[in-house]
Amino acid sequence: MTTLYGIKACDTMKKAFVWLDSHGIAHDFHDFKKAGIERAALERWCDAAGWEKVINRAGTTFRKLPDEAKQNLDRDKAIALMREQPSMIKRPVLEYAEGIEIGFKPERYAAIFPA
Repeated sequence: MTTLYGIKACDTMKKAFVWLDSHGIAHDFHDFKKAGIERAALERWCDAAGWEKVINRAGTTFRKLPDEAKQNLDRDKAIALMREQPSMIKRPVLEYAEGIEIGFKPERYAAIFPA
């Protein structure tokens, strides 16, 4: 099963939806802003891609954190921050049978789902 995780209103998410739909890729959608995100999912993504890739340091939510929250950032602290504020998770997260993909690039999706 293919699941796309993210926030519905995000522009990058919209691009991923359009790509998947236009290529006939069936998928479920999990809006982690509305439904939250389980620690197990964050751990799975961090194990597969590294927590540094999963957390969105460029986003407004992360940048607005107090400096002390950003200091000494490690895997456990990053997971706790992303659980508290799912907007800090880089979007989209695509889980598919063979693995995960963080972010959206059409060429990566094409490699994952060849025609």
